[in-house]
Amino acid sequence: MIKHKGKRLFITGIPTSGKSYLAKKLTDKIGGFAVSFDNLRENLSKNEQYNKWTNFYLDKNEYEYLTTTNPNDLWNNLVAQSEGLWSAFLQEINKYTDEEKPIIFECVNILPHMAKRDLNFPGIVLLGNSYEEILDTNIKNPRWGKTVELQKLEAKVFFEIERPRYKEEARKYEYPVFKNTEEAFEAALLLLK
Repeated sequence: MIKHKGKRLFITGIPTSGKSYLAKKLTDKIGGFAVSFDNLRENLSKNEQYNKWTNFYLDKNEYEYLTTTNPNDLWNNLVAQSEGLWSAFLQEINKYTDEEKPIIFECVNILPHMAKRDLNFPGIVLLGNSYEEILDTNIKNPRWGKTVELQKLEAKVFFEIERPRYKEEARKYEYPVFKNTEEAFEAALLLLK
């Protein structure tokens, strides 16, 4: 594991739980900057090594995938995607080792078991308050689905299937979990001191 000169934090958790918002709020408060791996994924889609994983969901019929895939397979596919992209994410993280300003890395694909193994800085996990809030955010800023029906299915997967598994992993690997950005903000500031 590479030692970074400045303070570092990762934020992970279910989609639409407020990771990007929290990262921006923290960097506005303490300086430094946030790195979203969602942006990196777009560039990785041009790389043969990674495009299977960057396009994993986009290459599927979403309605069929979300309604016929069992919950364990839904989670295992997210894990496989995360592990498939992880070496690229680590390369990106390591680009910042000499940066003295605080940096916050955020993405759904930073899973606690991988962070514990390969990162030597703290992290937090956002789980979302309620299905209704996750759905509302997903409708305002769609992740994948173009219709409200698909966005409802996504929010259900995020909240009912992915959420308990993120929580279980976070507890197993001793990362704090929060329902919302307000709860997480002060704790994240302490981790960055």
